[in-house]
Amino acid sequence: MNSSHAHHPDRLLPADPGVREIARRLLNHVEELPIISPHGHLDAQMFVDDAAFPDPTALIISPDHYLCRVLHSAGVPLDKLRVGGTEGASPREAWRIFASHWDLFTGTASGYWLEQEFAHVFGIDPDRLGADEADAIYDELSATLAQPDFRPRALADSFGLEVLATTDDPLDDLAAHRTLAEDPTFSPRVLPTFRPDAYTKMYNEGFAENVTRLIDTAGDGKTGFAGYLEAMRNRREYFKANGAVSSDHGTHDSWVHPIDDAEAERILQKGLRGEATRAEAAAFEGNMTYRFAEMARDDGLVMTIHPGVWRNTSASALEKYGPDTGHDIPFRMDFIDGLQPLLSDFCENPDFHLVLFTIDESTYSRELAPIAGYYPSCYVGAPWWFIDEIDAMNRFRSATTGTTGFSRYSGFIDDTRAYCSIPARHNTSRRVEAGYLARLVAEHRITEDRAAEIIVDLIDASPRRVFKL
Repeated sequence: MNSSHAHHPDRLLPADPGVREIARRLLNHVEELPIISPHGHLDAQMFVDDAAFPDPTALIISPDHYLCRVLHSAGVPLDKLRVGGTEGASPREAWRIFASHWDLFTGTASGYWLEQEFAHVFGIDPDRLGADEADAIYDELSATLAQPDFRPRALADSFGLEVLATTDDPLDDLAAHRTLAEDPTFSPRVLPTFRPDAYTKMYNEGFAENVTRLIDTAGDGKTGFAGYLEAMRNRREYFKANGAVSSDHGTHDSWVHPIDDAEAERILQKGLRGEATRAEAAAFEGNMTYRFAEMARDDGLVMTIHPGVWRNTSASALEKYGPDTGHDIPFRMDFIDGLQPLLSDFCENPDFHLVLFTIDESTYSRELAPIAGYYPSCYVGAPWWFIDEIDAMNRFRSATTGTTGFSRYSGFIDDTRAYCSIPARHNTSRRVEAGYLARLVAEHRITEDRAAEIIVDLIDASPRRVFKL
């Protein structure tokens, strides 16, 4: 990889000189706008503590499952990257492994973000990455991370971070979020997000313990399914009181069909005993997604759904390193059939906001764009996870815009644990949007003035509007 393109002002812009010139002008409208990140996985406590990052590996490698999965595919054991708290190698040794495999990232989204991160956040020429200079770069980064300007709060300011949503367990006390909200010296809004997956998926380890604790803590003395629903409502209100604007649902699939309370009670009791079948667990999860839509209609939290991921496909990796460590794999989705009751019952109401994400690109033009192009409550979520890379972003825009226009878009979602990649990811989105709109201008389909209005809306107004910010 060559450093010239990491700093090139026209990176990602169209190759055609005339279209590129238009894209440059459009990018100027948004490149310095603040970052609004309504879905991600950072820990709010990081900003409360504001401690120096311990080492380059802990900041850049271990928490980034995008990066780790590429290395694992080349035969690198995840413990050698210190994934999930393991210590199969020292931080420096893990860094050497990463640097010696740097060529693997050529052409990948991770490679592009890492180049941008090294060049623009740390001032390191990414062309130096490799086995020969691994130790020298590790030492340079370590010295940089020791500086006050590279602590979490200072980086938030340098990144232009205005809104950052975390993803939180329903029983989290949210103390860190309160501390930040009450701190006049900290300007970004760090918002909690209600994420109930650990309490809805009977097939996951710990379900019974989680649900029992939930009902005992927040069920207002009710038991069984009635106590379960009451606890969910109460905790959502608690999240709202602490700044939450949305709930996030990583459902297994898109099947969202209600069942009556008696059947839900029966399945819940089987789930608590560890006796529910996979079909019963799926029915319970689909019912709860519908129930969460009811709650969102009543309490106003924006509802985001991202199904279609077979999580933790590697049993051995799950046992050794835990979940969310790079071995989740997408599968095919059917939204219109699965979502039918939810669409019919809630999505004519413009005050109910539903953001639909997918990593099955075939659904964009076939289902998601037509859904968002009709239902006033529905928005198409940005490309994420396996498809939040440059070419997939362009495919997304081409597949959806002709049906939905630009107004049914969620705004860009970085969905990351890799803190220092956030500005690179958002800048990537801005450049892709500038290129797409420039082509429409060059083809005389819209005026440049209109394109300038649209790109500001896509980058800034859309996430504020969709997530009720």
